[in-house]
Amino acid sequence: MALDGLVLHAIVHELQTCVGGRINKIHQPSENDIILQIRAQGQNVKLLLSANPTYPRVQLTEQTSLNPLDAPMFCMLLRKHCENGVIEAVEQIGMERVIRLQIRHRDELGDMSTKQILVEIMGRHSNIILLDPATDTILDGIHHVTPAISSYRIVMPGSKYVTPPAQDKQNPLEVDERTFRQVMDPAVGEESSNSDKPEQRLVAAFSGLSPLIAKEIVYRSRQGGGSEEATDLKALWQSFDSVMTAAREHRDEPVITEQKSTGKFFFAMTPLTHIEGESTAYMAPSACLEAFYGDKAERDTVKQRVADLLRFLHNESNKNVKKLEKLQGTVDDSKDADKHRVLGELLTASLHDIKKGDREIETINYYDEDQALIKIPLDPLLSPSENAQRYFKKYTKMKNSTAIVEEQIEQTHQEIAYLNSLLQQLSVASLTDIEEIRDELMEQGYIRDRNKKQRKKKKKDKPALACYMSSEQIPIYVGKNNTQNEFLTNRLAASSDTWLHTKDIPGSHVVIRGDNYSETTLREAAQLAAYFSQAKHSSQVPVDYTTIKHVHKPNGSKPGFVIYVNQKTLFVTPDEHEIKQMKVTIK
Repeated sequence: MALDGLVLHAIVHELQTCVGGRINKIHQPSENDIILQIRAQGQNVKLLLSANPTYPRVQLTEQTSLNPLDAPMFCMLLRKHCENGVIEAVEQIGMERVIRLQIRHRDELGDMSTKQILVEIMGRHSNIILLDPATDTILDGIHHVTPAISSYRIVMPGSKYVTPPAQDKQNPLEVDERTFRQVMDPAVGEESSNSDKPEQRLVAAFSGLSPLIAKEIVYRSRQGGGSEEATDLKALWQSFDSVMTAAREHRDEPVITEQKSTGKFFFAMTPLTHIEGESTAYMAPSACLEAFYGDKAERDTVKQRVADLLRFLHNESNKNVKKLEKLQGTVDDSKDADKHRVLGELLTASLHDIKKGDREIETINYYDEDQALIKIPLDPLLSPSENAQRYFKKYTKMKNSTAIVEEQIEQTHQEIAYLNSLLQQLSVASLTDIEEIRDELMEQGYIRDRNKKQRKKKKKDKPALACYMSSEQIPIYVGKNNTQNEFLTNRLAASSDTWLHTKDIPGSHVVIRGDNYSETTLREAAQLAAYFSQAKHSSQVPVDYTTIKHVHKPNGSKPGFVIYVNQKTLFVTPDEHEIKQMKVTIK
């Protein structure tokens, strides 16, 4: 699963198409990632350089990314030294996980200069470094390494570049059979005696080999019927040489394999025959990495971006739940309002028996069937008439407050439903969706706009909507946040289009364009509505559907809230695999 030297060897070969290309734009969408937009061989490509501590990689990408309003300092420096520059070379240093991009650029004085971008893929120590090769001086790095962090190598502006520690391993692409046997013979050398398993010896002896590829080489060597305990050096060499020859000749076969027993995914540039499971082949190494890392890296970035919003929404939701409990308590107390009215009327009927200073009076309860005696507490400082009026005032106050409290309860229920809908939307949000949700919360006054001065005043563009094609090639639109939902339902959809939404469950608005479709398209649209809802992992999810002309937004209601009539309901179970098979575009 690791991005090893063999994978980078294939990536570097693929990136030779970028050599001679011109870097048009440079962006830094996150603190770990750099995207170079390159014009090469008559086409525009995007090259992703990632020093993500969990998903470091280098690859061509087609994913869109949301860039910050103000470019970070490292991005600005790259633009200064590399934008409009020409890529002269893309190289891998040995079989190590280091890629070097050499860029020729005209400086501010008009003189030609050469800079290097080094991408070091070393797990949590991964880095992207801009280097002046003439002096081996670091201009800057996307992650700084101070003397307090490492005394061996410092990554700071002005520091001398020091290569990562050498591992003193053999280059597997340059090894002959004789050297291989010497290194791999268990009877030779102290290192070999400490590594009993052949896959461990392979990893220890050769650079760029991950444990995954080492296991694959050993597994292939044993397919002739050899024991798992014994190691046939001849068969092992043949297996090793076969994999390395394919790598040298760039006969890469990018593949992602799902292990049947665990459900885990593994990728490599050669078929993984030792893993039992279903494999998917890809045309190019970058396409393989995009499929493997793309969603994972984006979800990881999304989690970081939404952490503050999730915390805020959960806090607001909890506040409203507590508020609801207090309001309900007030309603329960108001149920005794009639009791105060009765006491006031009984006191009025018995005014002649009360004297100022009395603390209570015992009188007949004419409202009781048995007409039993009842004791009524009195305020000794008030006159008999004032005591009666005190009970009437309590009655009037409680009756009046009931109507207000019930209205507040309804508003609180709507507030909780709105916050729950935002939580659901954040659970499936992309980076673009997050910013739309954040803008919505600013407009609604929930959070402050800290970058108000920096934001450009411009007319709002229409939001991008996900459009799925049904098996009948009928477009189905899905809104993944309230901004998209409102645009889809209130502006884009025609009155005859079909509108779908999960019944009484927070979720996305879904619209089937046109009215010429079969039951199959309707069920596929219902699947989308159920999948992009809070009931994503439930079965038999109720989904309402009706035409757009029967869907209305009440005046003053929260964003995304609508009411609808003349609906019908069908029940579906969301199938993630089936939904991923549907072709989706962003419009």
